[in-house]
Amino acid sequence: MIPMEKALKIVSPAKVNLYLEILGKRADGYHTIVTLFERISLCDEILLTESEGTAIRVESDAKDIPLDSNNLAYKAAALVKEDLGISKGLVIRIKKHIPVGAGLGGGSSNAASTLLGLNRLWNLRLSRKKLFAYAARLGSDVAFFVADVPFAWGSSRGEKIKPFSGFDKRLWHILLVPKVNVSTKEVYQQFDKVTKKNTAGAQPRKVPANFRGFNLARILSNRLEEVTFKRYPKVRKLKEDLIAYGLKHALMSGSGGSVFGIVESRKEGLGIARIFEHRKDIRAFVVKTM
Repeated sequence: MIPMEKALKIVSPAKVNLYLEILGKRADGYHTIVTLFERISLCDEILLTESEGTAIRVESDAKDIPLDSNNLAYKAAALVKEDLGISKGLVIRIKKHIPVGAGLGGGSSNAASTLLGLNRLWNLRLSRKKLFAYAARLGSDVAFFVADVPFAWGSSRGEKIKPFSGFDKRLWHILLVPKVNVSTKEVYQQFDKVTKKNTAGAQPRKVPANFRGFNLARILSNRLEEVTFKRYPKVRKLKEDLIAYGLKHALMSGSGGSVFGIVESRKEGLGIARIFEHRKDIRAFVVKTM
């Protein structure tokens, strides 16, 4: 029987992008971006359990995520095991709450939580530099979750992280997720086609150094909205709905299709969420900065 100390439960939070600018396409096929990440209180739960043998096994209550080597949490564990020569077996149980394909970073968060969890479970004593190096190999958003901060700027592919401590406010959001699985790859491909038609290309907006001295409304922008809205009209309609209900600040997260609005309180968020309760094609969450 595996001792209890050989199991570890860890939360795996989602993210939204308060700012997302595309600066160009890289030689490796990725895009150079500047983004402001915010960690939010919508979380998956991950249980890491050491097992007999050497295999990695992923289990989940979710039907829409891979349970094999295509799963990012699996890849994170495999990377650690291979790099450090660890022969222990592992079971990764993922209880999903973060919608898949919604621009909320659920897979990346699961990978980061697995890295952080294994560092504790197996007492690996990995440095932050090493953890960030693993994160960069796994995906563009993984490093933000490894940073373990409420807000951070992301640059390059998004993997270069600068924790942002100049803003101590916690934000409340109403988060709407349509039953539309947006393909990040397709959105970026379409973005490239659109920008090629425009000889000026994507002109980057001025990126504020921090939150001090300006209105949050000045920073809320997402360069991918136009492309995603055209391809997925339901996503555009959600943003229009939030604005119609009186919210001044609403934005799509990542490449979509989730849309969030900034509200004053949990009470206000719950009030708006109730408006969408009858909609079977939408999931509504009230979340805050975590």
